[in-house]
Amino acid sequence: MPESRPGTRFPGYDVLSKRQGPSWNDKTREVIARRLSIGSQPGFFTANEFSTVRALASRIVPQPSTPTPIPVAALVDHKLSLSQSDGYRLPGTPRDGDAWRLGLKALDAEADMAFGAPFRELAAADQDLLLDRMQKAELRHPAWGDMRCDEFFRRRLAKDLVLAYYAHPAAWSQIGWGGPASPRGYVRMDYDDRDPWEAAEVKDGNVEAARRKNRHVR
Repeated sequence: MPESRPGTRFPGYDVLSKRQGPSWNDKTREVIARRLSIGSQPGFFTANEFSTVRALASRIVPQPSTPTPIPVAALVDHKLSLSQSDGYRLPGTPRDGDAWRLGLKALDAEADMAFGAPFRELAAADQDLLLDRMQKAELRHPAWGDMRCDEFFRRRLAKDLVLAYYAHPAAWSQIGWGGPASPRGYVRMDYDDRDPWEAAEVKDGNVEAARRKNRHVR
């Protein structure tokens, strides 16, 4: 079990302890193993694009300093390399991969115009300023073409990064989720009831009580 950090809501809980137990079926184990094996080298983005996506991830879903941070940029890259998409898009908007390439190019153009450097090389405060302006539809460099910067922020950049973060088992451990409940499912469905195979949350500041329960979650 991982050591708990101060403020952890589910101390001692590691969703991967369910890997060989009755909570997950073979298909779930296969999907999770494949997700955990995604490498750190991009298959869709160029090296510079990938560095920019990593910089964006650090602003949208900042992570505490840990030995194994969630590889958000790599998860987005993997999805795009497989040409996976939401299955729909607004009329006139580029396909997911095209939208990302166009958005990253336009963001670098905005960064160079405002600060004289690509986005990935800017200080965090300057990156946040550009992202704030993007969200407010205030970026209007010609490099955006027909794509609205706020639509890119909302429908691709922020959405894809957040979904990638919460697709990873490490994030599930942070929020106390048990992963796909197949085949076991859930039994205790009333408000604030907890099945023994669900994570125990700290209540009334009693960290050790939650930790003791989480040692037995499988």
